[in-house]
Amino acid sequence: MSELQFKQQIVIIDTGCANISSVKFAIERLGVSVTVSDVPSIIQAADKVLLPGVGAASAAMTSIKQKELVETIQQLKQPVLGICLGMQLMAQLSEETPGSHIKENRVNSVPCLDLIPTDIVRMEAGQEVLPHMGWNQITLNKENPLFKGINDGTYFYFVHSFCAPISEYTLASCQYGQAFSASINKGNFFGVQFHPERSGAAGSQLLKNFIELTL
Repeated sequence: MSELQFKQQIVIIDTGCANISSVKFAIERLGVSVTVSDVPSIIQAADKVLLPGVGAASAAMTSIKQKELVETIQQLKQPVLGICLGMQLMAQLSEETPGSHIKENRVNSVPCLDLIPTDIVRMEAGQEVLPHMGWNQITLNKENPLFKGINDGTYFYFVHSFCAPISEYTLASCQYGQAFSASINKGNFFGVQFHPERSGAAGSQLLKNFIELTL
């Protein structure tokens, strides 16, 4: 990585709904310093922004609204990477609400950040067990600098029961009972359904690619 990349301001948004330490350590292992913040001015001044998340979309969006970060995130112009639930929050709507593990309760959707025109739906995994948890291969649907040096069929680590369907915004896909988006992108907003911070060398390569991104 060049000296320019080392000097970048990398910020992880503290949404109050993520295991931020693991993402922070993964970035620091690349030799890059990173700041964790929920202060709009610090987030806006960053060169690159990461949006991690765990748990349910409804609770995450409540936390983001309470921190008054919705508009801040929506107006970012630098590269932003959503990780796992963070990627799902980039969508328009999510079916993941309290009780959404029960099919009859899947009528209300959670408005998300509306950064990428797709919705998040409960996986139709067939005979497979939910959540989808463990290592799985991705298929590269489009050439993109985020996946530079990462081969088709590379394994990444997943933990989720909801997904973004395949769409024109899909960068990479995965198969688990159904095909779904493993990565999505629109403009400066990038999302990965898997956990790069838990995906070994391939995950480190993806994080390195993100830090080196130029738009």
